[in-house]
Amino acid sequence: MQIKLTSIFVNDQDKALKFYTEVLGFQKKHEFSAGTYKWLTVVSSEEPDGVQLVLELNQNPAAKTFQQEIHRQGIPAANFFVADVQEEHARLKDHGVTFTKDPTKTTGSTIAVLDDTCGNLIQITHLDW
Repeated sequence: MQIKLTSIFVNDQDKALKFYTEVLGFQKKHEFSAGTYKWLTVVSSEEPDGVQLVLELNQNPAAKTFQQEIHRQGIPAANFFVADVQEEHARLKDHGVTFTKDPTKTTGSTIAVLDDTCGNLIQITHLDW
């Protein structure tokens, strides 16, 4: 069994694609229409054949409520690993990214939490072990 796809709900797919590629540094893997639905995935530029992140439109009322509630509660919708949280934090701040949690040491890791501008909080993490 393998993980090949995982999803994150976004409130605007085009805006999300721009943020995830131009700011976070992912690369677009697939984008095609399927009727009124758009299939849109990105991958890590470090692992172009790795797990794809589906930028899924939150058009389902349950998806929209879920997305809004976890954001309201301060819960990250996804967690991305980075080599250096301080360095990535500085790079993203230079791109105008808003952080809800600046780099913080926790048990076994350093984390920071950012707003993806598409309805989600995203945690970046470096494991310290």
